[in-house]
Amino acid sequence: MSANQEAKKVVAQEIEEKIKASKSVVFVDYNKLTVAEVSELRRKCKQAGCEYKVYKNTLLKKALNELGCDKFDNDLNGPTAVAFGSDETCAAKVMVAAAKDYADKVVLKSAFVDNAYVDKNGIKALASMPSREELVAKMLGSMQAPIANFAGVLSNLVSGIVRVLDQVAKTKQA
Repeated sequence: MSANQEAKKVVAQEIEEKIKASKSVVFVDYNKLTVAEVSELRRKCKQAGCEYKVYKNTLLKKALNELGCDKFDNDLNGPTAVAFGSDETCAAKVMVAAAKDYADKVVLKSAFVDNAYVDKNGIKALASMPSREELVAKMLGSMQAPIANFAGVLSNLVSGIVRVLDQVAKTKQA
C-alpha cells in the first residue's frame, strides 16, 4: 500500500471516530464562503460546542459506509463541510443560522443523527428544537412551580392567622 493510500485510510478512520463520538453530524456546501467567513463560522461552531471541518467527499463516503450508512452518497458531491455536534441540536442550529446569515453561500445538504439519515427539512426541524439544557431547565421549573405555590399558600395562611390574632389583641386592649 502506498503512503498516500495509508494517509487516506488514517483520515477515514479519524472521520469515523469523530462521527461515532458526535451526537449529530451536519453536511453543508460552503463553496462561496470567503476565508474570513469560514473563520467566523468555525468560531461560532466552537462557541456552540461543535467542530467545523472540511474533508474530501470520498473519505467521508468511506467513513459513512464503514458505519453502514450509504444514503449519503448523493449528498456528498461538490464542496462539503462537516459540523460535528456534541448534542443533537447544536450543529444543526449553527448551520441553519449560517445558511440564513450567508444567504446562498452555505447550503444545507443532510445530517447523520442517532445513526440515521436526516434531510434538509429534518435539519431545520432539529435546529428549531430546544437544546438538552433548555429542556432540563423547563422540566426543573415545572417541578419547582407546585412546591413554590404550596409554600406561598402556607405563608399566606400563617400571615393571615397572625393578622387575625393581632386584630383580636388590639380589640381586647381597646
